[in-house]
Amino acid sequence: MISDVTPLFAPLHVKGKTMRNRIVMPPMVVNRGLATPEGRAWYGQHAAGGVGLVIVEATHVVDFGTQLTAENLRPLVQAIHRGGALAAIQLFPGVRGQEVTPADLSREDIRGMVAQYRLAAEACAGAGFDGIEPHGAHGYLLNQFFSPEQNRRGDEYGVTPAGRMRLALEIVDAVRPIAAGAGMLLLYRHTPLGPGYGIPESLALAEALVRADVDILDISPASVSAPADNAAPFMKLGAPVIGVNEMDRLPRALEALRENRATLIAVGRGLIADAEWPAKVREGRCEDILVCTGCDECFAYLDRGEQVRCAVWEQ
Repeated sequence: MISDVTPLFAPLHVKGKTMRNRIVMPPMVVNRGLATPEGRAWYGQHAAGGVGLVIVEATHVVDFGTQLTAENLRPLVQAIHRGGALAAIQLFPGVRGQEVTPADLSREDIRGMVAQYRLAAEACAGAGFDGIEPHGAHGYLLNQFFSPEQNRRGDEYGVTPAGRMRLALEIVDAVRPIAAGAGMLLLYRHTPLGPGYGIPESLALAEALVRADVDILDISPASVSAPADNAAPFMKLGAPVIGVNEMDRLPRALEALRENRATLIAVGRGLIADAEWPAKVREGRCEDILVCTGCDECFAYLDRGEQVRCAVWEQ
């Protein structure tokens, strides 16, 4: 029986923004749309469930200015704010499902992508988001640029560690003035171990990101043998660190915070199962939590392009 959950509910202040607690809803594509009543209801429900920060799902930068605008995203941000959480959004290069590698892009393509990030940041600022997060993790394009095994370019965007960091830093440089002007936090999501690189190389990237004024490091996945053990090395850089990986198991979340391996913990599938996970933990109603069983049925809905659901809802 866990009686002291206070580490989870300590506020966190970052550059003029206050998260009411240390619980983050990580970016998870749920096929509900962002400018729709279904999308607003989904994210508003999770904000009202008690998280401190909602990071809206990976959103294609190419969609900003067309399908997504400041005007049609503003109601989503307002729904999250009404629930009491800060609202950030993850910005994804390219289009989900399309296979694009570093070798496929010309310098002109890269300049166009950076410009798309800038346009997306402007729309997010106009919508009232509290933060934006370039997606540099999980083997997607920005992560591929960082990997020496996946990035075989022979120009300034490859060859050396600095070259492989270049695109991430150019994107950060492009959106930082917009974020700063709008009072938005700047996050960056990174996978600490990948093809041809490990923690030392990732720390070098993270140091460069922090020097470039990235406010929060989102490390995913953050655990191997202990809760947030792969996030822990990044804590020394001074920026808050998000750790994710089975953090809906309360002892893991508390261990990560108490052992100073992460500043914030992200609960993913556990929040799909039960949007009120934070409130139930805070109120001592853990026995009422709808527990994620790890069946991955949510991913099956995702892969079929259907609205993500949870098997435990039907039990």
